[in-house]
Amino acid sequence: MQRLEILDGMRGYFLVFMMLNHLTFAGGYLLVKINHGELGFVQDAQGFVFLSGLLVGMVYARRMLRDGYGAGARKIRARAWEIYRYAAGSLLAIMALGLILKGSATYWEPWLWNLSSHDPAYAIASLLLLFQPTYMDILPQYIIYMLVSPPLVWLCVTGRWMWVAAFSAVLWVGVQLGLHYPLADGARHVLDLVHDGRLLRTAFNVLAWQVVFMSGLVLGALTAAERIDWGKVFDPRSTALAWAAFTLVLFFMAIRLGFTFGLMPEEMGQKFRSLDSRVEFSFVYLANFMATGYLVAWMVMAGSRAQNGIVRAIGKGMRWIFDLPFLRLLGRHSLHVYVWHVIVIYLLKGFEYHHGPFDEWTKTAIALLAIASLAIPALYRERTSLWGKSLPARRQADEVRRR
Repeated sequence: MQRLEILDGMRGYFLVFMMLNHLTFAGGYLLVKINHGELGFVQDAQGFVFLSGLLVGMVYARRMLRDGYGAGARKIRARAWEIYRYAAGSLLAIMALGLILKGSATYWEPWLWNLSSHDPAYAIASLLLLFQPTYMDILPQYIIYMLVSPPLVWLCVTGRWMWVAAFSAVLWVGVQLGLHYPLADGARHVLDLVHDGRLLRTAFNVLAWQVVFMSGLVLGALTAAERIDWGKVFDPRSTALAWAAFTLVLFFMAIRLGFTFGLMPEEMGQKFRSLDSRVEFSFVYLANFMATGYLVAWMVMAGSRAQNGIVRAIGKGMRWIFDLPFLRLLGRHSLHVYVWHVIVIYLLKGFEYHHGPFDEWTKTAIALLAIASLAIPALYRERTSLWGKSLPARRQADEVRRR
């Protein structure tokens, strides 16, 4: 299995669990509890953002090395525009369905907020990426990151990657210290002059979450420039960092389970909560993500060659999971699958409103069907290859770009 196939499988894995986590039922459902997110503070969004940055660095750094900065920058901007079209398309689709479906203003209100009232001001703010409804708030991140990526990728391929890493770290620290509040307050004040209401709504602080994307971008660009020997970084004989990462993962798992089962001492819980902010990607999420990310990467790339039989079996098992054809299929078309998942989630919310509540078996069946449906947009995009014909022009272009 090649590196890009592994990354496709990982993206597909995160898409599956996004569907599980985003799907809601009255009273909850048991299947969602079978979830890595229940064992720590690493969720699918973090892995998805990191892998996106990694692929941006790998693909477009290679383009810049081959054809120069201008060619790579144009491709990045074209990709940002493509992501925007799909983000706007999903938003318009939900808005159109909201006008058609009976009772949508009631059951979508917790997700669409003010947009559920069909106020055109919020529709315009949403299309400008200022007002981001639930589950439609991750693509605007990518668009912003893509738009600022060209010079950052160029800095990496020309040997100045530490400037990118340092600036990213400074931005993250600034958010943790609250230095972004004046900027946010100023933006809200300006928008209040335009419309009396909350036109600015985001679920992710882009100045904080950028540390995930940019770390992937730097590593991807350095990989494309052949400045990282991954064989040495993930040597099966060098296990100290892997064991340290494993210890940290167990540490965060114990804390998470302590909160889940009410075993966390109150003073410790208060201290921990002060460091726990998903919106601002606080220390808890950064540390847990770094430890989990390194451990997973080591297990996938080195674990299958480890001397310890248990470690070797786990490494091979993880590679087998990420090599599943279904996951790689989803990962190859992650943008289209993500947009599809948003629309399915919204439609199922309406379905439950009109026909629920459901028992546990029905909830499980719906969840499994929703996961299976993720293959529909991916198979549609590969339809000609499945019928024995040549790939369409867009598919060929995608393949060339990925190489």
